[in-house]
Amino acid sequence: MFSKTLKIIAAATLVVGVASLANAKSFITIGSGSTTGLYYPTAVGMAKIVNDAGIDVRANARSTGGSVANDLAVGAGQLQMGFSQNNVAYYAYNGSGVEAFKDKPVENLRGVAVLYPETIQILARKDSGIKSIADMKGKRVYVGDIGSGTEQDVKNLFGAFDMSIDDLKAPVRGSAGSAVGLLRDGQIDAMFYTVGLGASAITEAAQTAPIDLVSVDPAKIEALNAKYPFYTEIDIPGGTYPGMDEDTTAVTLKAMLVTSSDVPEEAIYQFMETVFSKQQKAFYNDIANPNLKKYFTLDTALEGMSIPLHKGAVKFFKQHEIDIKDSLMPSS
Repeated sequence: MFSKTLKIIAAATLVVGVASLANAKSFITIGSGSTTGLYYPTAVGMAKIVNDAGIDVRANARSTGGSVANDLAVGAGQLQMGFSQNNVAYYAYNGSGVEAFKDKPVENLRGVAVLYPETIQILARKDSGIKSIADMKGKRVYVGDIGSGTEQDVKNLFGAFDMSIDDLKAPVRGSAGSAVGLLRDGQIDAMFYTVGLGASAITEAAQTAPIDLVSVDPAKIEALNAKYPFYTEIDIPGGTYPGMDEDTTAVTLKAMLVTSSDVPEEAIYQFMETVFSKQQKAFYNDIANPNLKKYFTLDTALEGMSIPLHKGAVKFFKQHEIDIKDSLMPSS
């Protein structure tokens, strides 16, 4: 009798196991960035929306080194999705630009959607005498982490001023969050931070230290755009940060979501349909990133897309009658 009971239990366990496999969910880990930026709360908010929806996709967010790290990790299968500057995604897919990608293209990298402008914000202490990028010669300046998208942005910007990182007294690297603390404490004179407008780290620094935003000459931005089409001009409105009441001319890129061609089509489609369509109200109002509601629409979600789309994204955009350029259609 006991033996018969064990057989029944074993059979029931097998049935449950098969049923579980049949109903297996897709798991998506979203690479974000520093917890002081906007990638991280956006990834956390998206994951919550997906998990609360009860679909066959589960998601979680992971703090990472940002664009370059995310593109590499997505390509290697260590992440299923990640945030990236659109220029860094282009470099990754084409194996160019950033040192980490040179001659090593991330061929399975695919686009999901463009989310919002990501601005190269230049912060300087009021007592540093820095009113322009040209004034940074001989100064201590944070230029982004080694191999990061911010570092590449700085190199390109300096090029427009006939400068290089070697012109600085001390190019400082590491995390942007740590750099904000160094700026606040007077250990560096200025810093570059490629992040969405309203980033909490900048707000907190402005509340506790004498800091200004540094404008970029529009003629320099025009020259930069001629060489690197990703870069365009944007105004940071006065009042975006405490004590900074004047509009500031800056350079902007686009923040986008990337994934791998190895992730199932249906998983990406369900993720997008949930976050960007069925739960769009939560996407706009429940995520701690004001740029989403201000800038994101389905009609603009492909503006600045720099790599081919994932098949699940193609399905989503076609269903919502969004035109897709031939150059964005995936070959696999």
